[in-house]
Amino acid sequence: MNGQKLKGMLGLAIRAGQTAAGAEACRILIRTGKCGVLLLDGDTGLNTRKRAAAICGQTETPMAILPEGTILEATGRNNMVLGIHKGSIAEQIIAVIHSES
Repeated sequence: MNGQKLKGMLGLAIRAGQTAAGAEACRILIRTGKCGVLLLDGDTGLNTRKRAAAICGQTETPMAILPEGTILEATGRNNMVLGIHKGSIAEQIIAVIHSES
């Protein structure tokens, strides 16, 4: 995974207004079918990870756990859960995550 490129894409998604930050906002985004990918920071708690995996599994929403501190470094926000709206930005983020996995 190209960390710098991923951080740049996350910053772009924030500036474009294509994100939902926080567990509850992401849950709503997923339930309405508008979430292209759910990103969890590496230091996210076990219960949050389990809940996120369950809801993403039910709705077939892609989910990725990023290295610790990636979301904070990329966005300046201390939210450990970040949902990216469906569209080209989400697709590009998924491609970057899977590029070197």
